[in-house]
Amino acid sequence: MALDGCGHFCKYALIIFNIIFAVLGVALLGLGLWLRFSDSTRAIFQIQELNSSAFVTVVTILIVLGSVMLIVVMFGDYGTCNEKRGALQVFTVLVSFLATAEVAFGVLGYANRHAVGGKMVEFYSTMYALYLTSGGDLFIAATLSFIHNMLHCCGMTGIAPFEWVQSTCPSPDGFFEHIKMPGCPAIIGSFYDSKAQLVMAIFLGTGALLIMALVCAVILLKQTKRNQQAITAHYTTVY
Repeated sequence: MALDGCGHFCKYALIIFNIIFAVLGVALLGLGLWLRFSDSTRAIFQIQELNSSAFVTVVTILIVLGSVMLIVVMFGDYGTCNEKRGALQVFTVLVSFLATAEVAFGVLGYANRHAVGGKMVEFYSTMYALYLTSGGDLFIAATLSFIHNMLHCCGMTGIAPFEWVQSTCPSPDGFFEHIKMPGCPAIIGSFYDSKAQLVMAIFLGTGALLIMALVCAVILLKQTKRNQQAITAHYTTVY
């Protein structure tokens, strides 16, 4: 007994979901591993005093999250494409945990937005120091350039003659910004505080998408169970 229209929709929706999840998982894991083992950042993990820094925390989260996403994709793809109930059940449990974690992180991030903003400032300060000590690593320069252009700020002070990261800063707006632009630490802290609701909405929206994938997985589970029962009943009748 084949899947009905709803079952086919859920099957293809889960395949698309797993493809997107796989791409994101590979990107996060690759970025995390690069930051962990790059020559310009490896020293941070070898210094005991920095093991609890925001940079180390972010890198660890990237590696763990990327690995978990790929494990979810592995069970999801195998269970969906082959209609294997065992793999789908594991996929359902993992997606349930991820959806719960997304909602929890979104709410906690909003409730502790000042502390999170402080951690983001600490992360930026680490990247700034790494840029100086690495002699201008290209990846770190690209990261700083992205932050500077997104927030329209420049370095720790913003004072052009004294900023070592001037090459990564955006073009000045007006005459006075040729002399001094806004410093990034203050801008980063206020930026997260003002965007905390949006960040929470993104986490909650991602959690809602995971719940939709969970619903599709449950529907597929029920239909595969019905099919197996129909096949078993058929062979019991025939033999």
